[in-house]
Amino acid sequence: MRAGADRRSSAIGKRQEKRRHAVARVVVTADAATLLDQLRDQHGPLMFHQSGGCCDGSSPMCYPDGEFIIGDRDVLLGVLDVGADGVPVWISGPQFQTWKHTQLVIDVVPGRGSGFSLEAPEGMRFLSRGRAFNDAENAELAATGVITGADYENGERLPERAPVVAAAVDACPVPAGCAAPVKP
Repeated sequence: MRAGADRRSSAIGKRQEKRRHAVARVVVTADAATLLDQLRDQHGPLMFHQSGGCCDGSSPMCYPDGEFIIGDRDVLLGVLDVGADGVPVWISGPQFQTWKHTQLVIDVVPGRGSGFSLEAPEGMRFLSRGRAFNDAENAELAATGVITGADYENGERLPERAPVVAAAVDACPVPAGCAAPVKP
């Protein structure tokens, strides 16, 4: 019995080592991290699931950790470096296939979020922004693989946390000349 557990642990360790990379699939802004700290103080450990549409639009939905059931094919984009336990960010497998070429940037803006997400009563809402990966980043990510809900259930974890960036523009800057200030 112990030999089987050792082999499984060794296999998980090898897959986790393969997943070490410098490119984060998800980052969080400092303002969003601050709100997550407040929500964690109120609700305990947290998680995100990137909504695929319907009544939630395409907002990242914040729940108490474990409140949203992760499916076997859901993909762990990263664990945000917020709080002692971090905040895992999940996306459905089919939706990941569409978005795998994009870094998700979790930000927060004033307004009412969805009634299902924890920030709704705070007068703020989480917002997903995106940045397309370049060819080198796509190649690195393709070589590292992903952790699915089934893998996570079997003990696999990401080797590092997803970073906090000062502001969304730090993760996804507007290319020069592509956007002009709004004139009054």
